[in-house]
Amino acid sequence: MRLLLVEDDTMIGEALLQVLRAEPYAVDWVRDGLVADAALRSERYDLVLLDLGLPGRDGLQVLHALRQRRDPVPVLVATARDGVAERIAGLDAGADDYVLKPFDIDELLARIRALLRRSAGRGEPVFEHKGVRLNPATHEATLHGQPVGLSAREWAVLEPLIARPGAVLSRAQLEEKLFSWKDDVSSNAVEVYIHGVRKKLGNELIQTVRGLGYVVPRE
Repeated sequence: MRLLLVEDDTMIGEALLQVLRAEPYAVDWVRDGLVADAALRSERYDLVLLDLGLPGRDGLQVLHALRQRRDPVPVLVATARDGVAERIAGLDAGADDYVLKPFDIDELLARIRALLRRSAGRGEPVFEHKGVRLNPATHEATLHGQPVGLSAREWAVLEPLIARPGAVLSRAQLEEKLFSWKDDVSSNAVEVYIHGVRKKLGNELIQTVRGLGYVVPRE
């Protein structure tokens, strides 16, 4: 999953970047509201973690512009602005959830997982399909009840596919889930990670749709 982190405080941003990439999410970090607006216009994200007090353009303005474009990406506001009126303004502007600084990291990650589940149209906290079970909260994967060790990138390529059985994702779409701006991407990276998943979880779990991409079949 690919996240946009919008945070101008260097210490907070670096700490969040480390935590989020360990989950593992692909994360782009920007420190300015104008840059955030430009990134949201040009890139596709699964979730935005948005501070409000930003240089260039306030976070609420970024949020207003996002929703005026009818962009449905989930937005989790993380801010030190703790007034009730300000929280109401953020929610009314289109924020999906709020967390106040200083926040507990485990709570923040749980809220991110909840928003990602909601945006995918599902309520269950784990993925289960054809004997494969993935738990995003613990990063545990099992096959017919037996633990399987997936690398961070193998997990990242499998999660968006198993979240939507029957949906075909192209290589470019999977690359967007896997890599941030600063990552070096080899031409066969997606194929390498899918090969690793197949080797560990079976060749039938992820199928190739020639000329289109990859799919986890519904049945």
